[in-house]
Amino acid sequence: MDTGQNTGQGMGLDGVVAAVTNLSQVDGKAGRLIVRGRDIEDLAGSYDFADMAVLLWDGLVPDLPNADVVRRSLGQARLQAAETLPLLLPAAQGLSPIEGLRAGLALFNDQDCDHLLLCAAVPVFAAALWRQSHGSRPIAPNPNSGQAEDFLAMLNDGTVDGAAARALETYLVTVADHGLNASTFTARVVASTKAGIVSSVVAALCALKGPLHGGAPGPVLDMLDEIGDPSGVAPWLDAQFAAGERLMGFGHRVYRTRDPRADVLKGVVSDLRGNLCRGPNRIELAERVEKEVLRRLAERYPDRGLDTNVEFYTALALEAIGLPRELFTLAFAMGRVLGWTAHIFEQEQTGRIIRPASRYTGPIPEGRKLSAIAG
Repeated sequence: MDTGQNTGQGMGLDGVVAAVTNLSQVDGKAGRLIVRGRDIEDLAGSYDFADMAVLLWDGLVPDLPNADVVRRSLGQARLQAAETLPLLLPAAQGLSPIEGLRAGLALFNDQDCDHLLLCAAVPVFAAALWRQSHGSRPIAPNPNSGQAEDFLAMLNDGTVDGAAARALETYLVTVADHGLNASTFTARVVASTKAGIVSSVVAALCALKGPLHGGAPGPVLDMLDEIGDPSGVAPWLDAQFAAGERLMGFGHRVYRTRDPRADVLKGVVSDLRGNLCRGPNRIELAERVEKEVLRRLAERYPDRGLDTNVEFYTALALEAIGLPRELFTLAFAMGRVLGWTAHIFEQEQTGRIIRPASRYTGPIPEGRKLSAIAG
């Protein structure tokens, strides 16, 4: 019987190699994420957004400057992106934040826009769109600030909590690239047609919008809201298991052990334990939930290897930083745009269009046969 294992049919292309890359490797069995030869735990502890940009763009961007120059260039690019706000904000009235961001990035053209402007535009547009939705005027970017610090300042009336800015910077580095995920694959497919960098990034953002990809961290907080306090953990889990409901923040399509990014972000939340920044910190409740969920999953599914994924502590970290849930996916895009642009450059260098085969299972015209190699 044909199970589709060679074609990926019904499996989301699991195990099918669709690109060759030297950017990142996800080792699901070992629970490792390697980016350009470095474990993500090492990068998250020492790199900022500009450092990560240089690491990912190295060898792909001609005459790539050092991180200090990239940092300054990103600041100037944020000023340039802000010049688009008078056109974007009226057009984005009534749109959700991510739909507004999609509209904003689509205002750029593929001929004149570069990777720096796209990376700089995401925090500028995200902050301005959120402020507009709450009746406030946009805050001008500060080109002398880092990417995370400036975003929080543009979001919060110019005020920045230093601990929150450092935590967000760590988050942006942690999620910058993660193998051939859905949005990155989308970016590479579009880039392979030579459509251009803006078209490729906008397509990636559209893929990220889906709740099975970038929209998942928010429901983790909904789960904690329902549980309420440590005394509610056991009865809530009893009800979820009885109903066969999915537990948000646990299990991963690739990892068969702990997601290393979850450990990085758990450390971020733990560091913020004594500093509430601009939002609540529910680390103690989260640790109680995590411990009980993992115990029950191990009992019920001893052969499945289900563990905590990045969404669980992403939600807690972004909440502690003070981001509203509606901006979680945009914060994800703020970091992942580095990976998208790097993969776009890498794909363009191949000069080949991505055109996988499919297997036809529909009716065949009477009296005709398909060739043995069709599909």
